[in-house]
Amino acid sequence: MSSLPTCPQCSSEYTYEDGNLYVCPECAHEWAIVAAGQSGEQERVVRDAFGNLLQDGDSVTVVKDLKIKGSSAVVKVGTKVRNIRLVDGDHDIDCKIDGIGAMQLKSEFVKKA
Repeated sequence: MSSLPTCPQCSSEYTYEDGNLYVCPECAHEWAIVAAGQSGEQERVVRDAFGNLLQDGDSVTVVKDLKIKGSSAVVKVGTKVRNIRLVDGDHDIDCKIDGIGAMQLKSEFVKKA
């Protein structure tokens, strides 16, 4: 007897694992594998250079001169950035800086304002 769960949509017992998903071959429904002791969604925690928790919509200040790749422009220390958005990836802050435009920043180079 298989230890895999039945399909939540069609109750088929022929489910299989595909990476981090369960898949039902009869109705093509896919759902995430949730390990014991974990909730369905893991909350992303992003902290600034001083350990303060950042959230969408916060204002931050740049703590180091940042050279913009492919340009001669520089984001100076003390530049205030308003209404940030947190995103997944290496650069975890998506924002728009006055005079420069849209860019992504690493949280280790900002402090919460």
